[in-house]
Order: sequence, then C-alpha cells, then structure tokens
Amino acid sequence: MRGKVAIVGAGPAGCFVAQSLLKDAPALEIALIDCLPTPYGLIRYGVAPDHQGTKAITRQFSRIFERQGARFFGNVHIGRDLSLDMLRDAYDAVVLAAGLSQDRRLGIAGDDLPGVYGAGSLIRSLQSHPFADPLPALGPNPLIVGNGNVAIDLLRLLSKSPRELAGSDLGAEATAWLAGNGFRSITVLGRSPGAKAKFDPLMIRELANLSRVRISLTDPGQADGDDEQKRIDALAGIDGIGSGPIEVKFCFSRVPLSVEGADHVTGLRVASPQGEKIIEASSIVTAVGFASNGELGASETDGAAGKPGSRLYSAGWFGHGPKGAIPDARLSAQTIAAQVLGELAADNRRIGSAIFENLPDVVDYAGWQRIEAAELLGRNDERCRAKLQSIDAMLQAARSNHAGSGEAGL
Repeated sequence: MRGKVAIVGAGPAGCFVAQSLLKDAPALEIALIDCLPTPYGLIRYGVAPDHQGTKAITRQFSRIFERQGARFFGNVHIGRDLSLDMLRDAYDAVVLAAGLSQDRRLGIAGDDLPGVYGAGSLIRSLQSHPFADPLPALGPNPLIVGNGNVAIDLLRLLSKSPRELAGSDLGAEATAWLAGNGFRSITVLGRSPGAKAKFDPLMIRELANLSRVRISLTDPGQADGDDEQKRIDALAGIDGIGSGPIEVKFCFSRVPLSVEGADHVTGLRVASPQGEKIIEASSIVTAVGFASNGELGASETDGAAGKPGSRLYSAGWFGHGPKGAIPDARLSAQTIAAQVLGELAADNRRIGSAIFENLPDVVDYAGWQRIEAAELLGRNDERCRAKLQSIDAMLQAARSNHAGSGEAGL
C-alpha cells in the first residue's frame, strides 16, 4: 500500500501510530511533525527526569526513522507555519497526536491567585523545556492537589536529595533550585479515598526509598476489590516511615472549595469527612489533568477527526483526553493506524513532504541527532545529558557539522 500520511506530534502517541502504520504498510511516506526541534515530546519533557528507564523507549522510536523510513520535521508549528488545511491538502491522511499541554485549573474561587501553579508546567520547567516558565518560589510548605502519577512524580522530585537525583537528565539550574528550596512540609491532597486514587502502587512504593521524608496518611479509606487493595497495601507500606526533615502528608477525601489569600496563596479551604477546614500552604500545585492549549486549533478540526471521508484522525491524549500511560498509547495507536489504513486512498496529486521545502529552520532527523550528540557531551556523574534549553541553541546544534555519535544509524 502506498500513500502519504502526516502525523502532527512526534511524542509517544505519534511515534506509536507511525510504528503501527509502517509495520503493516512499509511503503507509506510518513512525516512526523513537531513544533519543537526535538522528537519524543512527553517522553523527553513529561516523563520524570529520574525515570530514565521509562525514557529509554526513545531507542525503540528511533528505529522508526533509522530503519523504517519515517521522516522527522521539527520546529514546524501547525497553525503558524502551516495551516491544518494546507497539511490536509498535501497528505492523504493527517493524524493529530499533539497531546495536551495545558494544566487543567481547579475551577474554584482563587485558583488564579499568585502562588498557584500547574504540575505539568512545573515539570516542564524542571526538564528544561524551551517554552517553560521560570522555576517559581514554592515556599516552605507547598500543597499538591491531585492523586495521580503526575502528583507523585512531583512529590518525589521535590523530596529527593541531590545524591538521589544523580543520573537523571535534570539541568544544573533545576538541580540547584531543588536543592535550595528548603521545604519543611509537602501536602498531597485528593478528592478520592486512597483506595480509589489514580496513582500506580509502584510509584507509591518508590517513596519508601527517599531519605529526606517522613510520611503520614489521613483517611486512606477501605478497599473494594483487588486493584483498590493494591493501592491500600502500597499506602500502608509508607505510612509512618522515615525520619527526614520534610514532612509529607497525604490527605485523602478532601474536596477543594476555594484558594485562600488576598495577593498570594495562603492556603486551601477543603471539605473533609470532619467538615470544612483550611490547610495552610505557601503555594499550590495542581495535578488534576490536562487540556488543549488551542495552539493546533482543536476548533480547526470542526469535529471532523475520525469521520468517514475526512482523512483526519486523532490519537493519544489529543484524541481521547488525558487518560492512560505509555502502554495504553500503543494500543490506542494500533486502533487508529488500522482505521487510517482501512480508509487510505492515495492521490498522486498530493505533494507530501514538499510542503516543508520553503519553511525556515526545519530540523530533520539528522539535525535531531546532532542536537542529541551535543547534549550527551554534557553528561557527567550528576546527569546523563545536558539538555539544550533554547530553540536557538537547538537550531545551532542541528546545523553543526560535528555530529559525533549522533550520526549513527543514518
């Protein structure tokens, strides 16, 4: 089968779609497009920097470009450099897999006060994302709202010692920021009982290895079924452990009612099984999900994605919302790829990758390899790479004649 398919977003969802398409139709011309000069999206900037084992899936994704013939077009903004309609005219099918990057707000009074931050934004700042905000001052007693894996990732990063962060891909600035925060307590608060929280029990058990914490639980609840029992068992395993300087408090069955404060956050008013109360906090970090930032123009699709004859599809979080982990993205991608192949009709009049020829500063896969080679030159005992943070620095590296080991596989 022949045809031209464009995938907007070179993160895990997009890469899994490309992988599935090329497995069943190796002659397809596939373009993976990203607004950043680098591929891998959520893996590079969303997966916690101390979870390098999870990030290693990029080695699998590299084979899409090095062995299966997919092409990477980085530093291309759909909605700015090219419209979605232009892309649809150039390709036989377009898959939107750009993810969701906007932190969902709490939706309560005061949630726009200074001192309220999104967990996704904060984690991107820690990971040297080029569009990230500066790292904020969280104060001595931050409060994290959310009981999913993102909340646990953030808690773990905020609690680790520099020694425990060795081998991550945190930059020097982020490492210094974490070391200098001087947290006295970190509260993790969620609406649900602990048994119904969304975190992976393995993530909770990992907290038992932290040297700087002492952990307590409030209202973890009772289990109903095996999955809930696994969460309760994991929580029971960390309750009361540790004697470190940072008090970590898990508060379950707390419904946020309002953010307290006049010019800055001072606390969070919640409804609890014992009634309303105010939990004091020097800052609040929300980890309650993600939404589209509108950059791609979710409205541009006009609901067409997935409709027969539209030649437009959506995958990953962009398609079904912020649910599921990386293995779920693989299964979802296989379904989308099958739908694309079942409806694909090649049209030789479509220009495909020629649409990128007149765009400035497009980064191809060889350019990405040069960026990666430059980053790996900065590895040391503290970090496995030194990420280039600015777009200009990435573009300069991508144009460099010195590719080092990054040329391997071309």
